[in-house]
Amino acid sequence: HYLPAFQEGMAQQKKAVAAIAASKDAPTFANTIEALEYSGDLLLRTGHVFFNITGADTTDALQAIKKKVAPLLSKHNDSINFNKALFARVKKLYDAMATLKLTREQEMVLTRYYKEFVRGGVELSTEDQKKLGAINKELAMLQLKYNENLLNEVKTFALVIEKKEDLTGLPQSVIEAAQAAARARKMDGKWVFTLDKPSWIPFLTYSPRRDLREKLYKGYIKKGDNGGAFDNNILMAKIASLRVKKAKIMGFKTWADFKLDENMAKTPARVMDLLNKLWKAALPNAKKESRALNAMIKKDKKRFKLQSWDWWYYAEKLRKARYAIDDEQLRPYFKLDNVREGVFYVANKLFGISFRERTDLPKYHKEVKSFEVLDASGKVIGIYLADYFPRPGKRGGAWMSAYRKQSRRDGANILPIIVNVCNFSRPMGDKPALLSFDEVTTLFHEFGHALHGLLSECTYQKVSGTDTPIDFVELPSQLMEHWALEPQVLAVYAKHYKSGQVIPDALVKKIKKSKNFNQGFETTEYLAAALLDMAWHTLTNEKEVNTVRFEKAYLKKIGLIPEIISRYRSTYFAHVVGGYSAGYYSYIWAAVLDNDAYAAFQEKKDIFHKETATKYLKFILSRGGSDDAMVLYKKFRGADPKIEPLLRHRGLKK
Repeated sequence: HYLPAFQEGMAQQKKAVAAIAASKDAPTFANTIEALEYSGDLLLRTGHVFFNITGADTTDALQAIKKKVAPLLSKHNDSINFNKALFARVKKLYDAMATLKLTREQEMVLTRYYKEFVRGGVELSTEDQKKLGAINKELAMLQLKYNENLLNEVKTFALVIEKKEDLTGLPQSVIEAAQAAARARKMDGKWVFTLDKPSWIPFLTYSPRRDLREKLYKGYIKKGDNGGAFDNNILMAKIASLRVKKAKIMGFKTWADFKLDENMAKTPARVMDLLNKLWKAALPNAKKESRALNAMIKKDKKRFKLQSWDWWYYAEKLRKARYAIDDEQLRPYFKLDNVREGVFYVANKLFGISFRERTDLPKYHKEVKSFEVLDASGKVIGIYLADYFPRPGKRGGAWMSAYRKQSRRDGANILPIIVNVCNFSRPMGDKPALLSFDEVTTLFHEFGHALHGLLSECTYQKVSGTDTPIDFVELPSQLMEHWALEPQVLAVYAKHYKSGQVIPDALVKKIKKSKNFNQGFETTEYLAAALLDMAWHTLTNEKEVNTVRFEKAYLKKIGLIPEIISRYRSTYFAHVVGGYSAGYYSYIWAAVLDNDAYAAFQEKKDIFHKETATKYLKFILSRGGSDDAMVLYKKFRGADPKIEPLLRHRGLKK
């Protein structure tokens, strides 16, 4: 039913938009902006459901619909963006905004609509609009193909192990998962390792078989770069080239200039200033770590130099030697259900909300869990869905999204339906799902995004929940991570899955002591990707570049050491092919905010300080994009954010 629903949704919106544009009544906020806001109800509802499911549980049939829908939506959106009569009404209101007695949220909504029209090309000549429409359509199809290729690369790759001795060093849980993956592929008696994080990361971390580590790692870093039907090299170059063309048509020097105009950062120069400052602090740390790992290889009496596929293995050996700790010691204390209860506990302590599981609600996959979210008085304020395990048809990574965003209409509060989608280690046999500490952090992170959607108190969907600048949207997610290691919170969720014993203080001390271990590597591989994103999107020449040569030359220029590969390479950088183009920096931009924000609780010597939590809810979580991001932040914090807490937190400054 999806295709007819999309077609009907577009037809309904087209009719509604034509009526607004042709109206003889003087434009008002209600008859123009609100009418526009509600004109696409069916289309929006269909899109939310369809695109969420194609991300989390797609099929060939759904992918085929996606291919049909992408150019239709591109054309439909352009037909609205290019509607001069409609824009004339919006512009009249925008120009008279100071006299309209609007709420601050209404001013932001009006501004957003006005800017969307301008940025959508309404003021361009007919000829330029035609060019822009063609670019938009081509970009939509290229982006779709790029992501489809990635899905296929992940689906088709497998490291198949046939001899038991090749599994030496791997934890039993990892071996069992590989056995289950083999059974699912009808390869009984074998073990299969895939490009899903819970599979390849433990193999790289624990397997002494250097040749197999190299094979699996190269499988991961060569995604989309293998030639053949699923190659993304030409697609990436075409996308970057089209973005240069689009930016120029829109009157901007580069795609980054065009994109950042809407963000907190505002200009590429400000982004590069932050990234370069951090790069200068992180790279020497990474080099120091590399020397330490090479020393360990020497100690092992091995005759090779550290390569990128060796880093995880020797870093884990060094961590064990220095701190007597490894992830397999920790996993038994991080049962998935308990960790989820831990984030529910934090939300309850901070904001008074609670979660009640519902088993009767419809869901798109049997593994999804559904919860009602209740405020302090017991009133339902939203629905939270949790979808935690990898499967064919689910893209990699972790994210939060909305099946329905919070809004208010005709006096009623429309409740949000929010989902967290992850790819965590599965339950195995009689063992529940046990997480690594990295996965624990991811769960806390994505839940922070979920709270942003669930605790929204806006009137208009245009600015509700996570509809904020992308360099602000990571603040709630990254802030939530800070509670994961607090003793008070660990006492709630970090319990041994067999004995129920709370994680010993000695282990917690080891986690904290080792917190900044390998931070040079982690910060450097992230920054390399953020800088690579900016390199692609500050191109000024429309000519298509050679993707491999461009990436190689740029990473060499910034001095990335060969032992570290950029967290994302150009051929599998789905973030920046999608909504985070010229925006991958936003995680580190928001890290300045989240560390400064957590300092607000630390200064009160109370991680659940009521007044601070209330201010955070009032000025950040509930407000979405209903005011300028920095204005909201300063209302919460009372001052500009400082970079020092971030540098201290990452061990980059004493």
